[in-house]
Amino acid sequence: MDEENEVKKPFEVAGRSLIDLVFSWSLRNVLDRDLYKHQVTKIPKTFSTVASYMKSFIPSLIEETHSDLLSSMMALSQAPICEILTVETSKHHKALKDLFYEITVRKTRQTESNAGKYEPKVGDIFALTNIRPKCIDDLNRPGNFYLVAYVLRSKDDSSGKLPILSSKPISGEGYCWGPEIKLPQINNELTHVNFGPNRFKQIESKRETLFAVYLMNTITNVRVWNALNSDEANTNIIKNVLKVQPNSSDDENSCTICFSKQIYSPALSRKWSKMCSDLNDSQKAAVLNCISLSKCHHHNAIKLIWGPPGTGKTKTVGMSLFTLFKLKCRTLTCAPTNTAVLEVTARLLRLVNQSLNYGKYGLGDIILFGNVEQMKIDKYNDLFEVFLDTRLNILSKCLAPLSGWKHWLESLIGLLEDPQLHYMLYVKQKREKHNKGDDQDDSSSTSDDENHLLSFDEFVKKKFVYFSEQLETCMVNMYTHLPTSCISLEVVKDMITVLDLLTLIKSIMYRAGVANHRLRLLLEEYCTQILKSLRAFSVPNSNDRQTIRNLCLANACLIFSTASSSAKLHTEGMAPLEMLVIDDAAQLKECESAIPLQLPGLRHAILIGDERQLPAMVKSKISENAEFGRSLFERLVLLGHKKLLLNVQYRMHPSISMFPKQEFYNNQILDGPNVSEVSYEKSFIEGRMYGPYSFINVANGKEEFDHRHSLKNMVEVAVVYEIVSSLYKEFTRTKKKVSVGVISPYNAQVNAIQLRVRNYSEVSGKDFSVRVRSVDGFQGGEEDVIIISTVRCNWNGSVGFLSDCQRANVVLTRARYCLWILGNEATLRNSNSIWKKLILDAKKRDCFYNADDDKNLAQAIAAARLELNQTVCAAAGAEQFT
Repeated sequence: MDEENEVKKPFEVAGRSLIDLVFSWSLRNVLDRDLYKHQVTKIPKTFSTVASYMKSFIPSLIEETHSDLLSSMMALSQAPICEILTVETSKHHKALKDLFYEITVRKTRQTESNAGKYEPKVGDIFALTNIRPKCIDDLNRPGNFYLVAYVLRSKDDSSGKLPILSSKPISGEGYCWGPEIKLPQINNELTHVNFGPNRFKQIESKRETLFAVYLMNTITNVRVWNALNSDEANTNIIKNVLKVQPNSSDDENSCTICFSKQIYSPALSRKWSKMCSDLNDSQKAAVLNCISLSKCHHHNAIKLIWGPPGTGKTKTVGMSLFTLFKLKCRTLTCAPTNTAVLEVTARLLRLVNQSLNYGKYGLGDIILFGNVEQMKIDKYNDLFEVFLDTRLNILSKCLAPLSGWKHWLESLIGLLEDPQLHYMLYVKQKREKHNKGDDQDDSSSTSDDENHLLSFDEFVKKKFVYFSEQLETCMVNMYTHLPTSCISLEVVKDMITVLDLLTLIKSIMYRAGVANHRLRLLLEEYCTQILKSLRAFSVPNSNDRQTIRNLCLANACLIFSTASSSAKLHTEGMAPLEMLVIDDAAQLKECESAIPLQLPGLRHAILIGDERQLPAMVKSKISENAEFGRSLFERLVLLGHKKLLLNVQYRMHPSISMFPKQEFYNNQILDGPNVSEVSYEKSFIEGRMYGPYSFINVANGKEEFDHRHSLKNMVEVAVVYEIVSSLYKEFTRTKKKVSVGVISPYNAQVNAIQLRVRNYSEVSGKDFSVRVRSVDGFQGGEEDVIIISTVRCNWNGSVGFLSDCQRANVVLTRARYCLWILGNEATLRNSNSIWKKLILDAKKRDCFYNADDDKNLAQAIAAARLELNQTVCAAAGAEQFT
């Protein structure tokens, strides 16, 4: 479904009450950080009713929306902007109530004051103003005006018009958000806010230039809002979730009938041993759980699969989905981000492609959908074969009545049955054109550019090649993209036979000899018989994209999307789904999981994740304190819900995994046989300091704030640069392949390191690569070598959010072969955090080193400190001079 279908009916705005609430905020409201401080309450761990469950998230959702808008307003000077060319009142416009307009926009060129080009998208909230604001105060200066608008649907391709909902009348009345009004209390039934005029100004289109300044996108928030306020959704699984109480037995959440025995289907039993040959026991148990759940119709269950770093979570999810694919169990797979969705889809697709026996027949049962630009699907070429937008484009061409499958089928049958008739028509057309002085053939004669008349044989050969190529494309596309329930295996076999016959006929078509001629006639006769039998194959009689979309989604077996995008499946007539699988479930806010959990027909849900790594990101401190970022996975774990643990890690060298296993997983994780082999110990730089695991003490660093109030430590930046330089020198000497990841919890440090090592980033390739990211940016990632820059360097042991155990878990578990941690020993030891334990452990294991002990690092530190001192002295001198 396209984004514009977010609107249920023409101009019936989904999530209207949330948008109205945003429109009700004055500028003072928006800039008030404590606006909802006393209305947001902590989200409980247990709930008595579905209604109380849904309502508990609403205050935090409003606060998070407010915080997002506040953040955008504070960075207004960097906001993307575009020029508005025209504004027209929509025919659905209703004064004071439904302020619908249609605008056209022109993209702006990138300038110093703007972050870049902007084209309004569905769900965007933007400020409509007559200036390019450099700060918030610009909006209130005399002669300036602004209002806030919401983008309803995508731009109309033919007219270029973009439908919007405005907070104020655009022509002839007020242009700002409205006067100070009494803030409505947060509740489930938001009352309508009446807007009063604040400033008046008539748009004079010939003299005024209007701009749209991007503020935020509300698509996800609106979808969550709708899910939390839904009265007609399927709540079977949610009701089951509410039954989970502290320390409740997992047996209470299971079906004794189905979980007392292993249930295989004939399709799986023959292949089970081969399919699971490279799975360990815990991974097999997880897959068997999925099989058992798919068979259960007596109970609604929710299962948790616990996947610590490197334990093959994605592999297990892929195999579980593959078994559900074989069982024809209609399953929706969600994840918090587009990247996570693409990764799990790619893993499943590799397994499916290996199992296909008749070309790509079977891929039509798999659908991936979402926004193609945001998903950046072009990095995964194979995924285009299951991407919904691509599928709709292909099938609409195949099903076109005058240029699709049926047309080319009948054209080829007609040519094979009576080539003489086709030739006579061709000669007739050619002569008629010649008589008119036009020797050019039309498009129906396969772009024939020759001026001479083709002989009968030449004509038949050319027509046959053209018709067969068109038909071949249609056949391959149809059995690749149609669901298997819409095209039987017998039909596909006939199509493949035809493809082989057409290839054989073309190969002997240009061979001379009586025997070849007879063979060709026999092959053509046989081919014609099969082609005629294919007339019985019933295809949809419409190539309308919406009709095809409904057909594909209704008959697909596996569907992939983000949890947010799954809202598009809440459509009238959507065929029921049976299973929900949420990957990276511990990173998904519980209120977001409410979107897919309420899909029609869902019987069971499987959540895969690790609550001991980073949770979902929350902007507002108020919402964070209310546990708004907590996932359903984590809440169930806190209540004592049983988790199925994947207990073997295959990523980290044992020296790297030792501390995380002990500190975060109570030594429940085993090292896989691969990481325990001698060959897994790799040396990329000479010296004990650069072994598999090291803490490198940078004693003489200095932490400082950048202009965005984020911390950096330029001495550690210098140390990182020196290590990366050494890695590259060794790579050029040995040609030993290596991928390097540099992680820091502070964006200022990330930016400083990226700038310093940019030359090595530019030469990154398959054999040598450098990636610098924040902790959040590295969750789920892994590299051969990881360098951690902890940044903090002070006398009181202050480490801020660096002390967070979930954050520490992520950074310490990304490396395969080598993990080198840079930090100030005194600061981290005095912090009494997880980092104190890490330093004590490193010393106990003889993995603690001083950076000054390395000659190259010592020189780099000295140079960095000299530069810092010079900068400080220069700044002091300048201040004294002024």
